[in-house]
Amino acid sequence: MKKIVYSVALASLLFSCKSAQVTNTKPEVNVTIDLNTITDDKVMVTLEPTPSKEDVITFNIPKTVPGTYSSDNYGRFIEKIKAYTSKGENIPLAKLDENTYRIVGAKKLSKITYWVNDTYDTEQVGGIGGDDVFSPAGTNIDPNCFVLNNHGFIGYFSDKKETPYTLTIKHPENLYGATALTDNDPSKNTDVFKADRYASLVDQPIMYTQPDVVNFKVEDMDIQISVYSPTGKFKAADLAPNMETMMKAQKKFLGPINNTKKYAVLIYLTDMKKNDAKGFGALEHNTSTTVVMPEMMPAEEMNEQLKDIVSHEFFHIVSPLGIHAEQIHYFDFNEPKMSKHLWMYEGITEYFANLFQINQGLINEDEFYGRMADKIRQAQNMNDTMPFTEMSANVLKKPYKDQYLNVYQKGALIGMCMDILIREKSNGQKGVLDLMQKLNNQYGINKPFKDEELFDKIVALTYPEVGEFIKTYIDGTTPIPYDKFFEKIGVTQTQTKIPGNVFIKGQSPYITINQATKEIITLPGITLPEFYNHLGIKNGDTILAINDKNYNLDNIYDMIASSQSWKENDPISVKIKREGKEMLLKGTIKLPYEEATGYKATNDSKKQLKDAWLKG
Repeated sequence: MKKIVYSVALASLLFSCKSAQVTNTKPEVNVTIDLNTITDDKVMVTLEPTPSKEDVITFNIPKTVPGTYSSDNYGRFIEKIKAYTSKGENIPLAKLDENTYRIVGAKKLSKITYWVNDTYDTEQVGGIGGDDVFSPAGTNIDPNCFVLNNHGFIGYFSDKKETPYTLTIKHPENLYGATALTDNDPSKNTDVFKADRYASLVDQPIMYTQPDVVNFKVEDMDIQISVYSPTGKFKAADLAPNMETMMKAQKKFLGPINNTKKYAVLIYLTDMKKNDAKGFGALEHNTSTTVVMPEMMPAEEMNEQLKDIVSHEFFHIVSPLGIHAEQIHYFDFNEPKMSKHLWMYEGITEYFANLFQINQGLINEDEFYGRMADKIRQAQNMNDTMPFTEMSANVLKKPYKDQYLNVYQKGALIGMCMDILIREKSNGQKGVLDLMQKLNNQYGINKPFKDEELFDKIVALTYPEVGEFIKTYIDGTTPIPYDKFFEKIGVTQTQTKIPGNVFIKGQSPYITINQATKEIITLPGITLPEFYNHLGIKNGDTILAINDKNYNLDNIYDMIASSQSWKENDPISVKIKREGKEMLLKGTIKLPYEEATGYKATNDSKKQLKDAWLKG
């Protein structure tokens, strides 16, 4: 859930079997989704499979989808499911669990119909409460914007997981379906998409909304950016330039790795004022990314967040798209078997999302070291002795699932340390990117590796010392001595001060909410940081506005997010209420600072190796 949570499956391969002499129609499952008719916030789905050779089969809605690492049970959003023969006679369905139906007499099955409710209007505050579906993996049914993560709409038959699918979507003429799929129907109100199998189809999200799309090329890859902003605050034209710059830098960084010809970024901005998406971040797919962010976020912060989030997702074209285990290639949506290599799928991906920025001059060395130092601090708050492979293979159950977010912290640090080690052994000539290029060439989109064989393959492509690193720090229980690896490239630990947030420290806020009035109040009975004292704000004061913008519970996230970009000594005005009297306080910003461990290059004798590491 990244920064966020990520999904994996196979890339969609479109097929067209045609010759001048014979038309060869391949058996397929035909799916129709009607977006023109919304009944009680639901839409109807119809599936028409080819005749079954078996008399007893199951029809399944996914329990888990790759990348979310959670059991979301999408079957709970399905209602009034019915099965019919070609004559329109009912075939009884036996509900085995929340996601599975047994069909007896499947040889007579002609179609299945059901109604689908969306997930966005069920989410709690934060999007992660209770049994919420993480928003980027969720669904939305709204006349202004339909978010079709297809795993939330389309099920599969137990005997047809590898059968091609044709998806027909009927939609209002004024809505455009942004997706990495190819529409095979030229009409304005019907789209037809083809996929080689179920896993490919549900790996291709679609967002229907009023067209707000920017298309551009990155080398030979077609990129599509689609934005839904309910108030029109953001346009695709506003967000696309930074993403174009970023993706061009990423492709330059990747070099010869080229696993996809089209990539779609679907950005859904939520207004947070109704039953709507509340889980922020992104979910990667092999040829696209779904992003959910709050529309109230300031433009500068939005661009920064999208740079980090989308760059991470885009790097998944390396792994798991090009390099993945059999557990991912043949993913079981209802009884999943997990791969033990999240350190690579998410960790290396997150490492690349930071490394490419220093490599391509988007950030400087101090910023890069600061990011890695922050990951070290966060990783040390997790279970630092749990083997990463053990956590990965068991990530769907406790206590392992509680450690999942460490894939973005320690997972990235594993990639960094392995990179430094390979640079050292090769005198700066090779690194982890070189390793991933070789693995991509040996495997690729349609050739998964066996989970137990990957480490031996990595050692064969690198050095015995890499094997010892894997045994000790990835497969083993030993915490990584980061200073030892930084020393190899002449970087040493320093003490530094990092700016904190004026409204919250860690998990401890300085403010609270009056639920009756929705007003923001500074907490009584605590020591407030200098920001408050400098301006004359006291415990128990109500914060009404900052820099002439009014705030309360409805836009408190906007207030906190805006404060992230505040600079020391910038002018500020705060309207408060104290004992029923309003007053305007003016002054300058004083940020709270915390002592923290940082890193700095100090050994010039290692500069050549360090530069090879950072600049490649």
